[in-house]
Amino acid sequence: MTNMTKNPGLLADGSWALPAQLNMAQQAMDHPGASLAILDLTGPERRDITHADLAEMVDGLARYLMTRIQPGDRVGVLLSQSPWCAASHLAIWKLGAISVPLFKLFKRDALASRAGDAGVSFVLTDPEGADLLGDLAEAVMVDQVSLPGGPVEFAETTPETPAILIYTSGTTGSPKGALHAHRVLTGHLPGVASSHDHLGQPRDCLWTPADWAWIGGLFDVLMPGLALGVPVVAARLDKFTPEACADLIARGDVRNVFFPPTALRMLKAAGQGLAGLRSVASGGEPLGAEMLAWGRANFGVTINEFYGQTECNMVASSCGADYAPRPGCIGKAVPGHEVAVINEAGTPTDQEGDVAVRRGSASMMLRYWNRPEETAAKFNGDWLVTGDRGIFEGDFLRFVGREDDVITSAGYRIGPAEIEDCLMTHPAVATVGVVGKPDPLRTEIVKAYVVLKGDVSATEKELQTYVKDRLAHYSYPREIAFVEALPMTVTGKVIRKDLKARAAQECAELQQESSS
Repeated sequence: MTNMTKNPGLLADGSWALPAQLNMAQQAMDHPGASLAILDLTGPERRDITHADLAEMVDGLARYLMTRIQPGDRVGVLLSQSPWCAASHLAIWKLGAISVPLFKLFKRDALASRAGDAGVSFVLTDPEGADLLGDLAEAVMVDQVSLPGGPVEFAETTPETPAILIYTSGTTGSPKGALHAHRVLTGHLPGVASSHDHLGQPRDCLWTPADWAWIGGLFDVLMPGLALGVPVVAARLDKFTPEACADLIARGDVRNVFFPPTALRMLKAAGQGLAGLRSVASGGEPLGAEMLAWGRANFGVTINEFYGQTECNMVASSCGADYAPRPGCIGKAVPGHEVAVINEAGTPTDQEGDVAVRRGSASMMLRYWNRPEETAAKFNGDWLVTGDRGIFEGDFLRFVGREDDVITSAGYRIGPAEIEDCLMTHPAVATVGVVGKPDPLRTEIVKAYVVLKGDVSATEKELQTYVKDRLAHYSYPREIAFVEALPMTVTGKVIRKDLKARAAQECAELQQESSS
């Protein structure tokens, strides 16, 4: 690894020796004031935000927050990619409080479940976010509350002090909050550096189309970039298109990009090459040999795949600068993270099994928020079990598939239970089962199998709009099938694996028809 001076505690043997005091806001802000922190392309004109500018924004906001919060309090952040989004998280962490990132594509029900579960009393946002919040929580306009005064001291936090609560979808119940400590940024840095062929080279500049409300945008790009002194581009693409992507990369002189796999597929379908890139990283699902070859031909670099999840991220990665990739494999375990494939007994095996990470990883969550039973169920002995199946081929980890029913669509992880719960509140729906259906562009699309009540009718468009208005635009069912009955267990639970098999069969039949 190069440029790891901001990665305290990673020893040469790959183990951690974290300092007694660690505040990740200080990690991100400890740079010469005149150096470029964020290149702001959210408006019509480019704005260069130096580290001195960012520190002034952080301190002004922190002085306001000191009048309202105590260490350990949760504060929502509902902002898209922007300097104020970065400053909001940094100000909260600087004071020893806990930030809760919220996504602007969330609708009322999705915002309510997360803000309510976290115990958020107010949210740092902008006018657009205030409209989304309504009366769910107090909306505080970040650009209007900055208070004058001197520098604010960093709270004396430890590596284990809670800092951020990031919600992730599961197969049952409402989304769970993964509570991370101040060590989480440190834990991401080796993998981020690997996935960008030793990030921190001269002229490096980072960007991702992924929103900073997700762990992929916040901790695979924004905060590691700041910590390593690499400028980060803030930009808003209301809709990702290959043309807009190419234009942004040119305007921002972007050299390093994290692309979700769906974005890469869209670029490939459009035949859109990108010049001037030094590194391209991708994570979320395997790319395959064809995509890797296309990337080399059209980007001039080897796409580095990486692996992780909200609960424990950036634990495996490829690094084209160090070794050739193995198509179909994610990469190798990142220094500082012991990754294994284990059997049901919790013992590492050379056969296919559960992908797991041993306790001690610096990017591993502390726990699920207020869910001790689900926290315990996430572990098998000393191993955090990811829910993915895999097998090691030498040092390379090959991804086999997900073990649970979480839907991976266009880079988003979508829990079927939340969509089912939403649809069940519609007056026409008697029962419903939601699964992922294979899709060549998005990996999967959300498909709902709906049984209607005998005396009420509803259309596919009506139910789709119902979900869009309450959850998130990306999680609505792109296909709805109205059926007479659903496969059920004797206890009345929908058998999702039968519905997934039905959806896969539908996909196969459609492909057969189109090829004949």
